[in-house]
Amino acid sequence: MIAYVVGTLDTKAAELAYAADLLRAAGVEARLVDVSTGPSSGGDVPAAEVAAAHPDGAGAVFTGDRGTAVSAMSVALEHWIRARDDVAGILGLGGSGGTAIVAPAMRALPVGVPKIMVSTVASGDVAPYVGASDIAMLHSVTDVAGLNRISRRVLANAAHALVGMLTHRVPAADDRPAVGLTMFGVTTPCVTHVRERLGDDVDALVFHATGTGGRAMEKLVDDGLIGGVLDLTTTEIADLLVGGVMAAGEDRLDAVARTGVPYVGSCGALDMVNFGADVPGRFDGRLLYVHNAQVTLMRTTPAENVAVGEFLARKLNAMTGPALFLLPTGGVSALDAPGQPFHDPEADEALFSAVEKDARPGIVRRVPHHVNDPEFADAVLDAWREVSE
Repeated sequence: MIAYVVGTLDTKAAELAYAADLLRAAGVEARLVDVSTGPSSGGDVPAAEVAAAHPDGAGAVFTGDRGTAVSAMSVALEHWIRARDDVAGILGLGGSGGTAIVAPAMRALPVGVPKIMVSTVASGDVAPYVGASDIAMLHSVTDVAGLNRISRRVLANAAHALVGMLTHRVPAADDRPAVGLTMFGVTTPCVTHVRERLGDDVDALVFHATGTGGRAMEKLVDDGLIGGVLDLTTTEIADLLVGGVMAAGEDRLDAVARTGVPYVGSCGALDMVNFGADVPGRFDGRLLYVHNAQVTLMRTTPAENVAVGEFLARKLNAMTGPALFLLPTGGVSALDAPGQPFHDPEADEALFSAVEKDARPGIVRRVPHHVNDPEFADAVLDAWREVSE
């Protein structure tokens, strides 16, 4: 197994070689991968070899235009890394362009494979680079433009961190089946009850439904690290369709459909769209609830819930494995209950009817309880036994 050190050798050869030499000095087999889009300086894996992995060939990478070349090299590197079965870990170095090339390849690797990215942009918003993966971003402090007293220390820290990740044993794997659950504060009683009732028979992995949480869960499904899903809080879909800040991607639920893992879902917290402290002006006049100083919630309308229901039905119809979707007719969140600010049976019914109308027969069931009632959690567990046995 090999540690790959990746970057643009045409501009960062000294830094990349320094990091690779530190890995080798610690007893780790390391190879330099060049992802230059200009004149190449070599490397154990030349840029031409990486570029050849692009679906349209190396010519799609070496275009002479920096913008298109960087984007294409990123695609090529991702394909190149996916085709390898000897990746022990990966260390990337770069500025904004290099980070944009290397990060997608890191995201393509399974969670748990060590990934360290030393980058000039690591002190800012790194969500576009990290995504749902476990990339460790390390701020380079100085530009990655030569070796100096600062860059040597930062690069050495990165290399030695990777050595530690590669040479220290991971605790023995849990042999229980792993099950992913999605939760929000307003669905916590339901998920807590379900998790407690599942007991020690499964390794329960709870994901906060903040957009990143749903994507992380589905990446683990794709990686084969989660063998079943209790998707009780699908609120990320409302943010996606209405324009909130905690949106899932358009591919929400696609990993479940691809892999066919057992699935039980529900519409937890689909009564709300999440914003920061300020809500965009286009939503003036809407029903809002200040959750805390950083989060303001907006109640979904019947029309928005129809769109959410249609989205869910399309995704459910694509499921290839055993699946059930439960509709809690008593309310879908702690705020959607009699006397609570988001209680709106008409909006809920629009959601429920839209899912039922378009979903294939037998996959959707109404449950005459609130999402946080113990009886609803019991219905979830009954459904889980159906799809997982």
